[in-house]
Amino acid sequence: MTSREFYLERRRAENPIFLRVMQSIPEDRVDYKPHERSPSAQQIMWTMTNELRSCVMVARENRGEWKTDAPPPVGEMQRQFEQLLNELTSEVEKMDDAAWDGVAKFYFNGKTVNEQPVGQFLWFILFDAIHHRGQLSAYLRPMGAKVPAIYGPSADSRGA
Repeated sequence: MTSREFYLERRRAENPIFLRVMQSIPEDRVDYKPHERSPSAQQIMWTMTNELRSCVMVARENRGEWKTDAPPPVGEMQRQFEQLLNELTSEVEKMDDAAWDGVAKFYFNGKTVNEQPVGQFLWFILFDAIHHRGQLSAYLRPMGAKVPAIYGPSADSRGA
């Protein structure tokens, strides 16, 4: 199995988990943060959505750009997130190994800030997104929401 094939296998396994956590965020509590120095749930959700947007750009165009636009309402952000998950999986399915190993450039405010192989970037962002998903899952109970099953049942998902 190639790195690209393994990435697709992991994406297909992780995508439904991402969606369950994102869809568990109560719309009226997106401003929640556990500490003044912590990001809000909305900020984390928007970071994850923007990371996916960059990944889709990289998979399609060998370039990614970090956007600093304001987040849309939570329902729209959740819709965008799901759409981008599907688009990213589809784009990586179309790639061959040469495209996976090709170099992509990353921009912020119109300036190149990094260059690295496409596959390396996509793995990095997947790991970062798993980290952010963990942050969000730790926010859920204090926000009054239930924690969905992630890598096995949670106390909330099994009704305990």
